[in-house]
Amino acid sequence: MQTVTFLDQTLTPSKVVCVGRNYVAHIEELGNEMPESMVLFCKPNSAVTRKLRHFTPHTRFEGEICLLMGEAGRVAGVGFGFDLTHAHIQQYLKTKGLPWERAKAFDGSAVFTAFVSAPKNFERLGFRLWQNDTLVQEAHTGLMIHKPPAIIKEIQSFMRLLPGDIVMTGTPRGVGTYEKGDRFRVALVDGDAILIEKEWTVR
Repeated sequence: MQTVTFLDQTLTPSKVVCVGRNYVAHIEELGNEMPESMVLFCKPNSAVTRKLRHFTPHTRFEGEICLLMGEAGRVAGVGFGFDLTHAHIQQYLKTKGLPWERAKAFDGSAVFTAFVSAPKNFERLGFRLWQNDTLVQEAHTGLMIHKPPAIIKEIQSFMRLLPGDIVMTGTPRGVGTYEKGDRFRVALVDGDAILIEKEWTVR
């Protein structure tokens, strides 16, 4: 089973629950319709990894603020993750009205940093992501259509979130493809305070 790190612990997510279309600018960027309700889908444990791999020329990176669940259905930690997407497959599935799993839930498609303790509230939580030293994504929770507490409440209305499970809260505009050797750097912030800094080189 794949694991993530939280402080000095190693945790095994039973699942990763993802929010789609949670930033207006990203919806407009991809020409999608504004959803009437929260868009949710899941990735399995086998999708979880720390390594950023290259899959196809059409595979897209989507950077996201991530929530790590603790006991009693509460958020214990925060981190950053890539929701990797086979964009050409997803586009085909969307045109046919089919589920997205082939495009979203493949092995290695959920790339995470380590997780740190969650702040007292999520109002100042955000991130900046650079690709080869160019800032490509920047966002904070204030830009989300559905804020973290509402996301957790909606998921828990029909599904248990177990300790170690991860919620990916959606990606802002600036998604794109990437190549082997590309360098990514992220800063997860709480206002002016940097919570996490991490670099990857695509393998």
